[in-house]
Amino acid sequence: MTFAISHDDINEFAKDYHNRPEARVIENAVTKNGVKAASFNWHSIADNDPHFSIELHTGDVADQKQSGRCWLFAALNTMRHEMQQKFNLPDNFELSQSYQFFWDKFEKANYFYENVLKTADLDHDDRRVAWLMETPQGDGGQWDMLCALIDKYGVVPQSAMPESFNSNRSDGINDVLNNQLRHDAVILRQLAQNKASEAQINDTRKSMLNNVYRMLSYAFGEPVQNFDFEYRTKKDKKFHRDASLTPQTFFKKYVGWNLADYISIINAPTADKQYGKTYTIDMLGNVVGGRQVKHLNLSMDDFKQLAIKQLKAGESVWFGSDVIKYSETKQGIMALNTYDYSALFDTDLDMTKAQALDYGESMMDHAMVLTGVDLVDGKPTKWKVENSWGPKVGTKGYFVMSDAWMDKYCYQVVINQKYLSDEQRKQEAQEPIVLKPWDPMGTLA
Repeated sequence: MTFAISHDDINEFAKDYHNRPEARVIENAVTKNGVKAASFNWHSIADNDPHFSIELHTGDVADQKQSGRCWLFAALNTMRHEMQQKFNLPDNFELSQSYQFFWDKFEKANYFYENVLKTADLDHDDRRVAWLMETPQGDGGQWDMLCALIDKYGVVPQSAMPESFNSNRSDGINDVLNNQLRHDAVILRQLAQNKASEAQINDTRKSMLNNVYRMLSYAFGEPVQNFDFEYRTKKDKKFHRDASLTPQTFFKKYVGWNLADYISIINAPTADKQYGKTYTIDMLGNVVGGRQVKHLNLSMDDFKQLAIKQLKAGESVWFGSDVIKYSETKQGIMALNTYDYSALFDTDLDMTKAQALDYGESMMDHAMVLTGVDLVDGKPTKWKVENSWGPKVGTKGYFVMSDAWMDKYCYQVVINQKYLSDEQRKQEAQEPIVLKPWDPMGTLA
């Protein structure tokens, strides 16, 4: 059955529009100011006052600039928070995001080659191959991917590998690198389809990785292997120098986390994902042979209670969300009443969280850090969020997230296993169910 729009239909729609006395006023407001400004609810400012009953001091916010490294910034921020307290580091201390960025792109290239070879028997227009070629590598990532990098390469302070033009603005190197990877995919697929030997394929692949290493070194600078860590303490201003460190020894000495303790908890209330089960995503990762991306799906109540436990213990919480939805950047507000689009357009826009995931209306696209929560009668009403967009947004870079917004648009938190119940630890130990590459739980922050 088909339906074509007739001129009579259009005349009917126009008549309805002209019969609305408010239509011209709204048209003037929206055309002049834009949809967001015209629908902004100023009550949301008072409703999301930036004060919290539980609040961690986490220093200055970082700035990912024009790059998609939020997941790296958020993860390294959770680590530096503890370091700042333990070693009395200044508020502006940061771990090097550029160092992780280099190795992530290098490992993603190899991971891409691995998947190209695994799918070489499929037609180039098969959905899996097309999915691979759409973005061979990008800036985004997941918590487990950061852990895989640290396991292999350690971490360094930002003073040992500072930011560069290309780490701050990654579009140029991404364009060229993805061009290179698609070019290489043609060669690898042809070799595999022509039954080339494993040795020939590996030699070709190694030559390709040599090119990638050179490209990334030109763009970000070659990664540091040994360095001195120098700093002056925040309170007593004492100078310290720790000489001849490697990225691995620095991580062990100054971060000291057992990364296996920290796991991904998701809330995905869709019919295909049971609570109490673990999930992974096909063809998602960075380090071949490294830590697998793995999520434990829990109810939103369990999700939030675990985050509260960790905050009460003085530990910040990495989390992933759909940051753009009903988010006001200048004020630093994420709340369902920030913009009243439905009232402005006199229409129904409501979808459940599950429907939004299933139909592409929402998915995780940004990682930040929970650094506080406001509890009233033991229940959360709003959360303090450390973003990585610099100090000029929100309250010196910090945002307020309403609890209702968290319910609707938060999808992931990273929690130390010691805060899980015995039953939840058993659930997390299960072998994960493998989801398709394009599943919304596989999107990268």
